[in-house]
Amino acid sequence: MDYAQWFATVTGYDGPHDWQRRLAAESECEDRLLRIPTGMGKTEGVLAAWAWHRLVRQDPAWPRRLVWCLPMRVLVEQTVDVARRLLDAISAAGGVTGEAAPVVRVHALMGGLEAEPWHLEPERPAVFVGTQDMLLSRALNRGYAAGRARWPIEYALLNHDCLWVMDEVQLMDVGLATSVQLQAFRREDARAAIRPCHTWWMSATLQADWLHTVDSAAWLPTLRDRAVRIRPEEQTGALWNVEKPVVTVRIPATEDKDCARLARAAWDAHLRSSGDGQGRVTLVIVNRVETAIAVHDALDRLRTGAAEPPDLRLVHGRFRPLERRTWSREFLSRAACEDPRTDRIIVATQVVEAGVDVSGTALVTELAPWPSLVQRFGRAARYGGTAAITVVDRDARGKHALPYSEVELSAAARALSELADVGPAALERFEASLERNDRARLEELYPYEPLHVLTRRESDELFDTSPDLAGADLDISRFIRTGEERDVLVCWAQWDGGDGAAPTPPARLEPTGDGLCPVPVHLARQWLLADGRLKSGLSAWVWDYTGDSWRRLGADDCYPGQVILVDAACGGYDVRRGFTGARPRRIDPAIPVAGAFSLAATDTAADRAQSREDLSARDQWKTIATHGREVGAEARRLALELGLDDESAALLELAGRVHDWGKAHPAFNSSIGDAPSGRRPQRPDLAKAPPGAWAPPDRLYCGDPSSGPRRGFRHELASALALFGLLRQVDPDHEALLGPHRALIDAGVVEADPVADDAPVASRLADELRALSAHRFNLLAYLVCSHHGKARGNWHATEHDQAFPVHDGRFTGSGQPLLGLRDGDTLPPISLVAGDGTLADVPALTLHLDLAAIGLSARFGASWSERVHSLLEAHGPFALAFLEALLRAADVRASRLETPDPLLLGEGGAA
Repeated sequence: MDYAQWFATVTGYDGPHDWQRRLAAESECEDRLLRIPTGMGKTEGVLAAWAWHRLVRQDPAWPRRLVWCLPMRVLVEQTVDVARRLLDAISAAGGVTGEAAPVVRVHALMGGLEAEPWHLEPERPAVFVGTQDMLLSRALNRGYAAGRARWPIEYALLNHDCLWVMDEVQLMDVGLATSVQLQAFRREDARAAIRPCHTWWMSATLQADWLHTVDSAAWLPTLRDRAVRIRPEEQTGALWNVEKPVVTVRIPATEDKDCARLARAAWDAHLRSSGDGQGRVTLVIVNRVETAIAVHDALDRLRTGAAEPPDLRLVHGRFRPLERRTWSREFLSRAACEDPRTDRIIVATQVVEAGVDVSGTALVTELAPWPSLVQRFGRAARYGGTAAITVVDRDARGKHALPYSEVELSAAARALSELADVGPAALERFEASLERNDRARLEELYPYEPLHVLTRRESDELFDTSPDLAGADLDISRFIRTGEERDVLVCWAQWDGGDGAAPTPPARLEPTGDGLCPVPVHLARQWLLADGRLKSGLSAWVWDYTGDSWRRLGADDCYPGQVILVDAACGGYDVRRGFTGARPRRIDPAIPVAGAFSLAATDTAADRAQSREDLSARDQWKTIATHGREVGAEARRLALELGLDDESAALLELAGRVHDWGKAHPAFNSSIGDAPSGRRPQRPDLAKAPPGAWAPPDRLYCGDPSSGPRRGFRHELASALALFGLLRQVDPDHEALLGPHRALIDAGVVEADPVADDAPVASRLADELRALSAHRFNLLAYLVCSHHGKARGNWHATEHDQAFPVHDGRFTGSGQPLLGLRDGDTLPPISLVAGDGTLADVPALTLHLDLAAIGLSARFGASWSERVHSLLEAHGPFALAFLEALLRAADVRASRLETPDPLLLGEGGAA
C-alpha cells in the first residue's frame, strides 16, 4: 500500500491533495513552514504525514510525540476529535504490510482538565493537543495548572522527541515568538540532545518574517525557501475558483451602541442569501464578545416578528465545553450547513476564524486585521458555490478598536478598497502581486511585533523550579500571551446546603473539564471581588493544595489557569449566552450543573495528601534494596529503548538502585507503623508500606523523638548527601570531591577539611562510586536528588525548616534544617543492590549540608549549585531534564509493581 492508497483508506477521501502528498514524501523530519489556505485539509494532512512515518513506516528518526498547539480551547476540542478518528482508522488499517499499527493515545491539555499520566510512558508514541497556555507554559518549565514537582518532567518530554505543530499562528500573539525561540534553543543544543525535537508552523496566512529573531536568522531563510504551499500549477478546481463578492459598509460604533444597525445589516444579508439547494446559513463574525452578545440580542428581537424565524445561535469563547460539545452536532458542521432544511444565523467571535468546519451562504464581518479577514472569508462558500460578503467598518478609534489597532484596521480597509472578490484565487493573485511589486504593503497587511521575545538567558533560568526567597516564581505569562485575554476557569456547582452563602464545598468535589468556563482574569475580578475581598452574597472557592481543601476566593487567587468553584445559585452564566457575570433574576433558569463536577470516592484530606504526595504508600511492604533494584532495571530498560548509550543506561540503573537510600533516615522510618493488613516488618530500610501504615499528614516525619519534628523532610536529599558521604569515606581526594582543590587547601586558601566522621568501611557500592568520573558522579547525585522534582538546582529552607526548635538540645544534628535534614544527621547501616545484582552492605553515614553553601566546601569541594551549573553546561537544560524524567518515570512505574519482596518473606505484614 503506497501513501495515496493508505491516506484514502484512513481518511475516507478519494486521496491526498498534492501538497499533502508532497509533505508525506519528505522522509526526513525537520522544521517546516506550511502556508495552506482554509479548507485544504491542513489538519488531516499533517496528522497523516506524522502517522505515516512514525506509526506505519515506524521510522525511529521521526519523533514519538506529536504536540499540536492551538490558540483557543474550542480548537483543541475539535482537533482532538479529528485526531482520535484518524488514529482509530490508522489502527484499524494496520501497517504497510498489514501488521497491526500501534495504538496511540490522544491527550487533551487544557486548563482544568486533570492531566493523564502521559509522562510515565516516554517510549510510547502519543498525540498531545492543547492550548498555547498549557503547552508553552510546560515547555518553559512552569506548567499552568500543574504541580511544581511535575514541571520538570513535562518540560523534559515536551522539549525532546516531539514534533510541535503550531497551528493558526496568526492568533498566537507573543506565543508564536516563544515557539520560535524555543526551537532555536533546541537547535543550539542539538548535539547534546538525546532525541530530536522539531517544529512545524502552520496557517493560511503564515508569513516567514513573523518567525524572524536574532536566534532564528541563520536558519529561517532555508525554511522560507522550502515552505509547503499550494503551487501555481495546483491552484485549480472548484474550491480554488469559488467567487466571493465583497462590499464594505460603514456603521460607526458611536452611532450604533446597541448594535441594532449591525444586526439589521446581518438580518438583511440573511434574507438576500440563497442556499442553492443547500441550507441557508449566515455567519456574523465580530471582534469582541460583548459585541457578539449585543448583536445576538438585537437579532433575537428582529426575528420575534418573523413569520418563519431562522434559528439563531451565539458562539464565543466564554462557554463551557458542556454547551460547546453540542455545537458541532447541532450547527457547526458540514452536515448541518448542507442540510437543505437549515435556516440559521450564527453570531460569533474570532473562535470560528480557524479550525471550524462551517460554511456560510452569506458572511457579515466587522472590519478586522487582514490575516483575520482572510480566515473569515474562508468560512463562506467553504464547500463550493458562492457567497456574498459584507464587511462592516465600525470606524473604530482608540480603545474601540480593541483587541486590534487602528493601523491594522486601516491597512485592511485599504486592501478591501482594491478588491471586488475575496475568493481563494482572487486573494492569491492580490497577495502575489504585492509580493512582487510592493513588499512594504504586504508587511503592512501582515505585521508582527511581539512585545516580549524570550532570550537564551531567560530560558536557561527557567530550568530551576525553586521559588525565590519571597516564595514567588519567574513570571512567564508575558511569553504566552499579552493583553487581557488570559483566563481563569470557572466551574458552577451545587453541594449540600448550596445557596448564596453556601458552606465549604467537600474536599471530594472535583470540577470536570466539561464544566470549566474560560473567563478573562479582569472580568472574573470585576464579577467576584470588591476592595480586594469576595463580594457579599457570592460563594466562590479555590483549591488549597497545602491544606487539601477548598478555601474562599481571595484577592490573590485570580490568575491565569486558576480554577474557581462558584455556587450555581450565584448566577453569572447562561447556557445560550455564555458567561454573563450577572446576578440571577427570578425569571432566569437555573444553571444546569450535571456533568460539571464529580464527587470523588476519596473523602479525607489525609488520603488525598498521601496519595498525591508520595508513591511510598503502596499495598505491598517493600525494602529500599528491592525497590531500588526494580527502579534500576526499569530505568535501564527505558534508557536503552530510547537509544541512550550503555554508559548512560548504566548510570541511570545505578541511580535507580540508590535513589531511596535516604528513606533509612529515622524521620522517614518513624512515620511507618503497623497496617490493617499486617504488622510492620521491624527493620530500618522500608521504602514502601500500605496506606494505613502511615502517620497522618500533620505528624508525618515527626515520630522520631531523637530527630524532632521534620515536617517537609525530603528523603531524596538525604540519598544524595549519602552518596557524597560514602565517596568521601573511601576517597576524599576523588576528582568529584577535594582532588581538584587540594592545592588551594594545602596553600591555606581554603580551610583544611575536617576530620572524617565515619571510619572507612569496605563497600562494593563505594567501589562503584569511586570508578565514576567527576562528571558522572555529579550527574548521579543530581538524578538521585531530583527524582521527586522537589530538590533540584537550588536547595531552599521551607517554612517548616524555619519553625524547627533549633535550640532544643534533645534533637540530633545542628543548626536549622534544610528540607527536613540537619547537619550531623545519621543514616543507619543497610543493604543496597550492587552492580552485579547482589546485596551490598553500606555503612552508617553522617550527613552534612556543606554543599548548600556558596563556594568550596572543606569536606566535599564544589558547591551543589556549581555542580548543577557544570551539568547544564555539558548537557544543556533539555537533555539534563530528559535524563531526570527517565528516572522519575522508572520510579513511578516500579512503584506500581505489586511484586512481593523476597527480603521480607516471613517477616511481619509481608509474611
